[in-house]
Amino acid sequence: MLLEVKDLEACYGKRKILYAVSIAIHPGEIVSLIGHNGAGKSTTLRSIFGLVPPVGGKVCFMDRDVTLAPPDEKLAMGMYHMPQENFLFNDLTIRDNLEMAYFTVDDRSHFESKLKGVYGLFPVLGRRQGQLAGTLSGGERRMLGIGMSLLRDPKLLLVDEPSSGLSPVLFQNVVQVIQAINQNQGAAVLLVEQNVKVAFKVSQRVYVMKAGSIILEDTGKNLMERKEWWDLF
Repeated sequence: MLLEVKDLEACYGKRKILYAVSIAIHPGEIVSLIGHNGAGKSTTLRSIFGLVPPVGGKVCFMDRDVTLAPPDEKLAMGMYHMPQENFLFNDLTIRDNLEMAYFTVDDRSHFESKLKGVYGLFPVLGRRQGQLAGTLSGGERRMLGIGMSLLRDPKLLLVDEPSSGLSPVLFQNVVQVIQAINQNQGAAVLLVEQNVKVAFKVSQRVYVMKAGSIILEDTGKNLMERKEWWDLF
């Protein structure tokens, strides 16, 4: 098992958000987490990564208990969190942002070759590498965020709402890149996404969340074949 989350609980102040959330992800798997706004999906990702410290339960990554490990430790292990909100250095260039993503890697001798790989996947970033990140479009910002994650050779990507603010065409491009990363580099993905059809299509398994709890686990294929989904929300 790559990631095993057992009975995870988290709070914002005195307000409890997550109630005994359990999720499992195998190596190389794409798993989606869906639910209505405010269900606790983003908090689940943040708590797994350590941005919201759990108040109960357990998080194991690569057979190691990382429940209370800080984000930098999880990042070094191969876990990468791509939030929905802005997380780029707007006043730095595209290349500078990519260098910042690689800053904590001890051996920097492979940076240029990895950078070439990112530019190969996203040619627009290579052409505009001197452009400030704050001037990029929504789609380009998502590309840069994914590029930053690729430099770290992630074993697990926690991706929060990649469709947010993107046109359908740009969103589809981002989804295709996530699938390519999964297939070509073997990175597992835990995807939070409001577009349930896309989530069902790309995922081996799907967890449905409601009011801070997991209420259903099923395959993407089975959920895609359902005639209606209103009862899941």
